[in-house]
Amino acid sequence: MLRFTVRRVLQLAVVIAVLALLLFAWLRSLPGGPASALCGDRCSEAARAQLQTSLGLDRSLPVQLGSFVGRVVRGDFGTSTGVQPGVSASQIFLDRFPATVELALAAIVLAVVLGVPLGYLSARRRGTWLDNVGVVGSLIGVAVPVFFLAFLLKYVFAVKLGWLPSAGRQAVDINSTTVTGFATLDGLLTGEYDATLDALKHLVLPAVTLATIPFAVVFRITRAAVLDVLDEDYVRTAEAKGLLARTIRSRHVLRNAMLPVVTTIGLQVGALLAGAVLTETVFAYRGLGDALATAFRERDYSVLQVLILAAAIVYVVVNLLVDLSYALIDPRVRTR
Repeated sequence: MLRFTVRRVLQLAVVIAVLALLLFAWLRSLPGGPASALCGDRCSEAARAQLQTSLGLDRSLPVQLGSFVGRVVRGDFGTSTGVQPGVSASQIFLDRFPATVELALAAIVLAVVLGVPLGYLSARRRGTWLDNVGVVGSLIGVAVPVFFLAFLLKYVFAVKLGWLPSAGRQAVDINSTTVTGFATLDGLLTGEYDATLDALKHLVLPAVTLATIPFAVVFRITRAAVLDVLDEDYVRTAEAKGLLARTIRSRHVLRNAMLPVVTTIGLQVGALLAGAVLTETVFAYRGLGDALATAFRERDYSVLQVLILAAAIVYVVVNLLVDLSYALIDPRVRTR
């Protein structure tokens, strides 16, 4: 297990290094170079030359690469010019990261808690009304665009019915204490339970919106995997031997059907950031997705750097955890 873990961690380091090189190449390929992109169209030649010198862009490429790697290691990506002018890009990432993690966790928990049991029940009752309802529901979840569903839920439950807030992470009149940046957790830590309840209300609509596609994918993969396992000889043998249904379900069916499901969950967690851009924009939810959309609109390359690199790191770390979970579910993976 240790050798397997070390091998995966080394692969993770290589992937992150390649991603950093791609980011460095992308910045140098911007029209007019990084200085022109940061300076803007109305920037004078003298100001552009001064910025180029201050950023070290007049040096040789290897020296620039070494400087870039050093700044990445130190977390120094420069100052924001569009999202929050004057604030360091790293600080913007740290401020927004808890909001997106909170939203993504809520969405993936909803998708897994509903998708895995319903996928299993749908496979066990193949061809029944429950199976048909589940398949049609998952197709709707995949087919409906996230931004359209976000506007629809917001209109019905926030505007028309008034059951849930329409925007933001917390009400403006909530004077809560910030400890970790996680709005739902901070209220529990400080005893301000009204702040936690308010944060949960603000989280419902964005989380449901973001969870629809992962739910549909997890449901369909679980259903297909369980159907495959139910046709295996060892399951029929277990049933012929008279084992309890609970034992067959947990030891032979679910355990063997979980590998493709775990893979899918890992990939969906990485894809949630892309969905968060639209969801956070519709609900004015101040997370990384909202910052990413603003950074692209305002050509804030300092913030784009840290967000792109952070998104890639989160994605590969999640997939590393998925690989490690393989080894726990199926010990044969450790020897491959």
